[in-house]
Amino acid sequence: VLYFIQGSFKLSYYNEYKSYLRERSLCKVIMDESLESTREDGWISRLENLPLSRADMNSLIMDYLVTEGYKDAAHLFMEEAGVKNQVNLESMSERIKIREAMDEGKIDVVTHMVNDFNPELLDMKPLLYFHLQQQKLIELLREHKIEEALEFAQTELAPHAKDHPNVLDELEKTMSLFAFSEPENSPFGDLMKPSQKHRVAGELNAAILESQNQQTSTKLHNVFKILLWGQDTLTNNKVEFPKMDDISSGIISNSTR
Repeated sequence: VLYFIQGSFKLSYYNEYKSYLRERSLCKVIMDESLESTREDGWISRLENLPLSRADMNSLIMDYLVTEGYKDAAHLFMEEAGVKNQVNLESMSERIKIREAMDEGKIDVVTHMVNDFNPELLDMKPLLYFHLQQQKLIELLREHKIEEALEFAQTELAPHAKDHPNVLDELEKTMSLFAFSEPENSPFGDLMKPSQKHRVAGELNAAILESQNQQTSTKLHNVFKILLWGQDTLTNNKVEFPKMDDISSGIISNSTR
């Protein structure tokens, strides 16, 4: 199974893989005699022999840049790699402006732009609205505007949590930042990191794409999900195989269970 996934992020392979699983149970695939050797040498050898074209990889990269809203990078990549894109990059302008405002921590500007773009979007996505408000509180704390942050939490975030109890745990963790003079070094310091802001930006970007009837997740992300699911399934079935522990580096470890 994982020869198929680890060896290539080829879109056609991904689609064939999903169809294949619908026809045969995973256990039968795992126990297939054609995959009897899961030793590292045989595994790596099969990966190296899988066909993978530059055009397929370029297509995946372009899909990622367009879906995530990296317009300038998409333009450069089209020119350097000679990739043709079916999406009008100019149509990404609003998403780009919103992402830039998010990166700068200008949450009020983001909210205003989203409401201009689609007045109903945040009303239909209460969790997204909470995360934007949560991010505003985090930005106020980052700027050491403690009194303003406390007032904002009491007047805006607390009532929202009352109406949507599912966000109460997140609110409590965010409010805990008030107890530390250096919240970025607290047990909840992850909330102060750029990765938190990027998660909210990604959630907002997906909501905008959904409102435009466009795909909300990159094809590369979907392939990663299949990869992780496949590895977990093999591990749970106690099948020894060389595992890709670090997705970012693509390094495959020794055989493991």
